[in-house]
Amino acid sequence: MGVARLRDIPGFNIDRVAAAAGEDPEILRMENLDTDVRPPAAAIEATRAALDEDEANSWLPFTGRDDLKEAVAAHIERRGGPRYDGRREIVITGGEGEAMLDALFCTTDPGDEVILTDPTYAGMVNRVRLVGAVPRLAPLRVVDGWWRLDTDALRASVTARTRAVFINNASFPTGWVASREEWEAIIDVVTRHDLRLLYWAGYEGVLFDGREVIHPAAFPGMRDRTVTVGDVTFEQRMIGWRIGWVVAPGDLVNDVSRVQIYNGLTISGFAQIGARVALEQPPEDLAAANAEWQRRRDETLRQLDGLPTVRPAGAWSLLMDTRAIGVEPADLSARLLEQKVAATPMVGWGGEVAARHIRFVFSNEPVERLALLGDRVRAALSALTAVGGARSGVPDLGTDHDRYLADADE
Repeated sequence: MGVARLRDIPGFNIDRVAAAAGEDPEILRMENLDTDVRPPAAAIEATRAALDEDEANSWLPFTGRDDLKEAVAAHIERRGGPRYDGRREIVITGGEGEAMLDALFCTTDPGDEVILTDPTYAGMVNRVRLVGAVPRLAPLRVVDGWWRLDTDALRASVTARTRAVFINNASFPTGWVASREEWEAIIDVVTRHDLRLLYWAGYEGVLFDGREVIHPAAFPGMRDRTVTVGDVTFEQRMIGWRIGWVVAPGDLVNDVSRVQIYNGLTISGFAQIGARVALEQPPEDLAAANAEWQRRRDETLRQLDGLPTVRPAGAWSLLMDTRAIGVEPADLSARLLEQKVAATPMVGWGGEVAARHIRFVFSNEPVERLALLGDRVRAALSALTAVGGARSGVPDLGTDHDRYLADADE
């Protein structure tokens, strides 16, 4: 007998794919959101040194160290965001997931509606459900080879029960990066209907092709409407540190503080010290990491050339529309494992748009290994053709690949 709040909340497909992949070193690990690009060396050393500090092994302070809060505030301001009072408007959390949950508990009641994109991060849409709110989806569309937000659908998604728009940007899993015009449309919806903007900024600086950060809280009237969730998980590559934060402007910080005390309570003191040092690193640290991730993105796209993929403008993964070639994402995922590629189907990562796709995470494999991807993907598609024949609609890539490429361009 289960509880009603979990009825529509599935588990992740990622762990199932990872378990099936096992420990085989030949498998391209493109299913999970990891990276082998190392964290800042100074942050690692600071964390090690803090292990022997008594104050770093304490229950206190419950809502995080003041020096880390001030480092977060300075980090946002350097990005072009507004100035926040670190001590009075920021709460430190045990990672981005805890921060999302804190923010949702403090901005919605059961039955309220929250607008997200389709596709979106499954951890966002299912935390909306976990607090008892209702997700509504505005689709991302492919326009001129890039993901773009359907702003008309966004406006049409608003109802009398809408309380927030929940956006991550750069967006995972698509790699969508909102243009200034798209941000203006989002902000128009938020201000016109007196909503909150919940903004997960985890990949905010993981941008490709010379793009620059646009911080939504910097737009007129948005400082106190924007609840920013941040972390050192992605830009600083500090996955295991589990340090995040909520920027909760004004009186909202009191609610977020209460929720955090009963949701997470104590955050690792030594990890907070390492996170503060990471946020203080010069911009060249992230620039070097971005350059490597862009190399990997480009090689992945080269390997999948001619297949229905969408170029990501940021973040660590890209999507392939398997249904465009007559294949179900879960079927291709299973066949890819046979060809030593682990990749996750996107069912449950939004709605109808997400369900068409399989995801390839390119952040955790060097370019030399990614060079193996194309042959393995095409072998998996050919295997599906052999099983499904003409009924599956899968092109025979082994014997008629040129015809498929011509069709894909139309």
